[in-house]
This record gives sequence, structure tokens and C-alpha cells, in this order.
Amino acid sequence: MNNTIEIMNEGINCLIRELGVVKAEEFISIINREKFDYTKWRQNLFEDMSLEELNNAAADFAKKNPF
Repeated sequence: MNNTIEIMNEGINCLIRELGVVKAEEFISIINREKFDYTKWRQNLFEDMSLEELNNAAADFAKKNPF
């Protein structure tokens, strides 16, 4: 299968699993409608956190979400 298709299928399945069908569709609609720069959004997401706070949040996330 095409890697792009696999990634798209995995992504939509994650959205549906976490948000449900309706909210997943709404999320996709928002992304398509807005001029959305994911990289810039992610950079700004943590700008008010210290390095220690970010490290602690990452460690907590890793504990709660093991591979």
C-alpha cells in the first residue's frame, strides 16, 4: 500500500478513536478552512513553558503512553 495512504488512514483512525466521528470531521474541516501552519502552532504551544516544565510534561506523557 502507498505510504501516504497508510499515514492518512492511521491519522483519520486516530482522530476518530480520540474525538469520535463528528468531532474528527469538524477538526478536518477547521484545518482545511483555516490557513493553518502546524509547525508554527506547535512552536508557540510551549513558548511559555520553561525547559524543566517541558521536560517534566514529556516525561509524564511518556510514562502514561508507553510504546
